[in-house]
Amino acid sequence: ADMKIFLVRTLLEEEFNWLLKEEVHAVLKQLQDVLKEASRRFSMPSPGLESQLKQENFILGSSTMDQVKGVLTLQGEVLTQADINLKVAKSSQVLHFQFREDKQWKLQQIQDARNHVNQALLLLSSRDSSYHFKTGAEVNKLMDAVMLQLTRARNRLTTPASLTLPELATSGLMKMFSPPMPGDVMVNFYINLSKLCLTVYQLHVLPPNTTKNFKPAGSSVLHNPGAMFELNNNRFEVSHVHKVECVVPWLNDTLVFFTISLQLCQQLKDKVSNTVIF
Repeated sequence: ADMKIFLVRTLLEEEFNWLLKEEVHAVLKQLQDVLKEASRRFSMPSPGLESQLKQENFILGSSTMDQVKGVLTLQGEVLTQADINLKVAKSSQVLHFQFREDKQWKLQQIQDARNHVNQALLLLSSRDSSYHFKTGAEVNKLMDAVMLQLTRARNRLTTPASLTLPELATSGLMKMFSPPMPGDVMVNFYINLSKLCLTVYQLHVLPPNTTKNFKPAGSSVLHNPGAMFELNNNRFEVSHVHKVECVVPWLNDTLVFFTISLQLCQQLKDKVSNTVIF
C-alpha cells in the first residue's frame, strides 16, 4: 500500500512539475500574444506613414432628432480635432464650435488603459520560457498581478470619471474652442466601454431672488436637466442635456482581448490549484 501511495505521489509530482515547466509557459506565451494584439490596437500606424499614429474621424449624432452633431478626430489617445454643431433649444439658431488649431485633448482613460496593458506585458516578459517556476503559489502570484493590471485597464474604459458641474465648467476643455464656448454651454468627452461619448449641457442662470429651492448637484458621469450648481457667485441650472456617442471598433477589440486574457489567467490558476500533491 505504501508503495502504491509512493508511486501515485511520484506520478502526481511529475505531472505537477510538467505543468509548471511546460503548460504554464504555453499559457504565458498565449497571454503575451493576446496582450500584444491589445497593445497594438492603442497605437495603430498611419497607412504608409509608420512613424505617425492613424487618425480616425467619428461622427456622433446623425439623426435629424439630434440637437447635437459632432465630428471627432481621434489619434491614439488624443482628440486632435472636434467639430460640434448645437441646435439651440427654443430657437432655430445653430452654434458651431471647433478646437483651436493649437489645441488637442488627451483622453486619459485610453492612456491609462494602455499603460496597464503594457504593465501586464512587462510582468509576463519577466518570466520568459527559460524561467523555472518552483511552486504553484508562484504561478498564482504572477497571474494575480497580471489580472490586477487587466482589471484596471478594463475599469478605466468602463468607468468614466465622475465630475461636478463646477469642475466641468472650469475644465481645460472649455478653453479649447473657437469661437469660445458661451457661458451657458458646457461640453464633456469620455469613453464608456467601446464608445466615444460627447455630452453637451445647456444652462440658464437662476435669478438671485428665485424662490426655487437651490440644491447643488454632486459629481456624476452624466448630469440630468434640473441639476444645479454655483460658480463665481452665480447660480445655474441645467436646462437641456444632449448626449451622442459612436463605437470605436479598436476599443471594442481591446475589451474582447481583456476578457480572453482574464479567462486564460483564471484557467491557469484553476489548473494549478486542482493539481494537488498530497
